[in-house]
Amino acid sequence: MIHAKIKDVDLKFETESSLFSPNSIDNGTLAMLSVIDFLPGDKVLDLGCGYGVAGILAGKLIGEESVVMCDISERAVEYAAKNAALNGVSHIIIRLSDGYQNIEENDFTLILCNPPYHADFAVPKRFIEGGFRKLAMSGKLVMVTKRLDWYKNKLISVFGGVKVREIHGYYVFVAEKRSRGIKKKRKPAQRLSKKLRRKQK
Repeated sequence: MIHAKIKDVDLKFETESSLFSPNSIDNGTLAMLSVIDFLPGDKVLDLGCGYGVAGILAGKLIGEESVVMCDISERAVEYAAKNAALNGVSHIIIRLSDGYQNIEENDFTLILCNPPYHADFAVPKRFIEGGFRKLAMSGKLVMVTKRLDWYKNKLISVFGGVKVREIHGYYVFVAEKRSRGIKKKRKPAQRLSKKLRRKQK
């Protein structure tokens, strides 16, 4: 059993060895949570929730009805549900989902994610591109990794900008949805030469 106090909230979590960071709360997750202000009216998605740290904290702070958690691992979903009940927020919606596959909502104000950054970039690519579509306008995707350049460049290409903070060796990225999509710049129209304009008359 892990006992922790995050943002002045006492929490406890049951884990097992097959889950990510089973003996203590991952420092990357703690770094990510340290930059977030959970506000009344927020709707939060804990993407790849593991045993439920971020989503359960959000549920305690803004209400369990405002939080969705998901993970690709059946075991993680099982423990997230167990820990939600253990912390008195058993009505959080928890789904088995490969990324956004089983997430119908597209009005989240916050999507929180600690992706598997030691693997290739296929998973975070889907998380970032899908996150843009799942956020409400002015909603934020918050990610934490130990890599900088690829994530920074990808988030800028999708969101148009990103804020980055380095905390204890982790990079926390906050990207805000400020448009319906990144518009590709139009190529300037080529002007016809006087000779060609005369020919077209």
